[in-house]
Amino acid sequence: MKTKALVFTAAATAATAAAGAVATDPDSTWYLRLRKPEWQPPAIAFPVVWTALYADLAVTSAIALDSTESASAAQAGAPARQQEIRAYRGALATNLILNAAWSWLFWRSRRPWLAAAECAVLAASSADLVRRTYRLNRAAGISLAPYAAWCGFATVLSAAIARLNRGTRSRQK
Repeated sequence: MKTKALVFTAAATAATAAAGAVATDPDSTWYLRLRKPEWQPPAIAFPVVWTALYADLAVTSAIALDSTESASAAQAGAPARQQEIRAYRGALATNLILNAAWSWLFWRSRRPWLAAAECAVLAASSADLVRRTYRLNRAAGISLAPYAAWCGFATVLSAAIARLNRGTRSRQK
């Protein structure tokens, strides 16, 4: 794997993690008062899982970009390959923006239904990113699948929290 691609994807995922972390406050009175489903994982699971998923996303995306760039070099600037590189980077950027946005919608805006809807878009974007990664490098695509699965789980969890707290004031302090 080329260092340039890994530096790019690692920086992008680290920025996403930082942007989300700035908004996240699991110790807030608002969050602590929310009803949660009994199947919600323990609090410690979230930073552990997200750290592993972000690392996976950075590495698998770097591998995918390297696969694309190697193939494009072999085809000496084929326009289709250059377009594939741009499309992958765009899909990755969109996914990372959606990823960070959830924290701002849920934690800062305190809008669980809006966060759940946005999370469904994130899950679809994550599945698309897995598909794109798989097309470029099968092993990397398979390795990225847990990211899409977790985003799907996060959608279900977000919707469950929103449903359980229907009718409560979203700006509750």
